[in-house]
Amino acid sequence: MSIGPLSLRWYGLAYIVGWGLALFYAMRMVKRQELFTGPGPYRGIAKVPGRRVLEDYAFYLLIGIIVGGRLGSAILYNPGKYIGDPLAVLRVWEGGMAFHGGFLGVCAAIWLFARRKDYEVFRMADMAAIGAPFGLLLGRLANFVNQELWGRPTDVPWAFIFQTDPRSLPRHPSQLYEAALEGALLLVILYIAITRFKVLRRPGIASGIFIAGYGAFRLFIEFFREPDAIPQIHEYFTRGMAYSLPMIVVGAAIIVWAAKRKPVEPSFAVDAVEPSE
Repeated sequence: MSIGPLSLRWYGLAYIVGWGLALFYAMRMVKRQELFTGPGPYRGIAKVPGRRVLEDYAFYLLIGIIVGGRLGSAILYNPGKYIGDPLAVLRVWEGGMAFHGGFLGVCAAIWLFARRKDYEVFRMADMAAIGAPFGLLLGRLANFVNQELWGRPTDVPWAFIFQTDPRSLPRHPSQLYEAALEGALLLVILYIAITRFKVLRRPGIASGIFIAGYGAFRLFIEFFREPDAIPQIHEYFTRGMAYSLPMIVVGAAIIVWAAKRKPVEPSFAVDAVEPSE
């Protein structure tokens, strides 16, 4: 869609809106003090960020997403293109973002912010994880609207024929599968874990759920998604699978590690002390 000389990319718009929703969601959650409090014994005190801190934090995360996503697309999925034209990595308007690269960029941003602002790393990782599915949901819907990253050929009744497919074959709408699982379902799972099981009392569990959950859902959906044009490891073991498997292992390990630790006593920021609803 174009507005005068400006061109609006649905995928870029989805990134911005998803980022804004994640920030708003985190702000709402930190005001619910009962989600962070409970009986001891505690292993120490961990600060809970308020609105101003989260606003600064969101900027760090946005930079991490963009830089990591672009570098990930170049290194993990299309190195040949960027070796021949290194400056292409700066032409973000041409598209090309990789989730796994963006994830690593966000990890770097989390570590840098927590170190500079004196917050527990996994506390801040949880603040990023709880709203991340919003971006995944909207991003995959944008992929569907853009008719990109479609699925493998199929004869299921809900198959789509995408205009961007030169073969015009009925295909799995894998973008919608990803929106439903990596976005909506993962958001619900995290919400239940936060509100019913109060996992935010033990920093790391929420981010572990997100990492392992995304890895598992992406691994499953790769069976229905058309592999990228670049050489794959195997017809039914794609690069997406290879990059997702470590996420399942790491996420599960973080969950187990964090669950075995004692909860932390929360210290709330001045702008996150509204009464519980």
